[in-house]
Amino acid sequence: MTFSLVARDGGRFGIVTSSSSPAVAARVAHLRPGVGAASSQNVTDPRLGAKLLDRLAEHGDAERALSEVTGSAEHIAYRQLTVLGRTGPGFAYSGAKTLGTHATATADGAVAAGNMLAGTHIPQAMLDAFAATSGELEQRLVAALHAAVAAGGEEGPVRSAGLVVVADVGWPVTDLRVDWDDNPVDRLADLLAVWLPQRDDYVRRGLDPAAAPSYGVPGDL
Repeated sequence: MTFSLVARDGGRFGIVTSSSSPAVAARVAHLRPGVGAASSQNVTDPRLGAKLLDRLAEHGDAERALSEVTGSAEHIAYRQLTVLGRTGPGFAYSGAKTLGTHATATADGAVAAGNMLAGTHIPQAMLDAFAATSGELEQRLVAALHAAVAAGGEEGPVRSAGLVVVADVGWPVTDLRVDWDDNPVDRLADLLAVWLPQRDDYVRRGLDPAAAPSYGVPGDL
C-alpha cells in the first residue's frame, strides 16, 4: 500500500512517499538532522523508524542499524524498512509477510521500497528519476514520486503523499503532506511550488527573526 524513496544530498536527507491509505507520511517518514533517514511501511510500526535512527546515531552504520532492528523487533515479518546514513548506500528489508507485489532498490545515497505495487520495477524507476533530475532535493524527490506513478505505482489508486527534508537545523526545513486527495502527487507538487521559494526564509526567521523577511501579517509563523 506504499512506495517511498529515501535520499541524501550533501548534508540533507529527504523522504517522499505515497499510499492508498490516508496520511501516509505521518507513519512512514523518519528523519534526524546530521544522522540520516528511515522509512517504516507495509503493516506499519512507526516505532521502528525511530529505532533505526537511534542505532544510526549510535554508530553511523546503516546496514548494521537495519540488522539490529530487524533482528530484535516483534512481528518483523510484517514490516518493510529502509535506512540511509551520512555515507554510503541505503539498505532495505522486506519481511516475509510484506503485502502483494513488493520490491526494493538501492544506490549510493538513496533507497526505494514499495508494497502492493503494480510491478517490481517501481522502486528502480524512482531511483532512476531521482538520479536524472537536477535541482533541489525536494524537487528531485517529487520527480521520483511522479515517475513511480507514471510507471504504474500501486495496484490501486493512491490517496495520500508526503515530503519531508531535514538539513542543518533541528527541525524539518520542508514538511509537506497531502493526507487525502484523488491526485495527491500532483497536489504535493503544487504545494512544493508554493513552499520552496520561501523555505530558506523560514529557516532564517527561526534563527534570526530580526534579519528575515516576513510573510503575511507581522508575527505570523
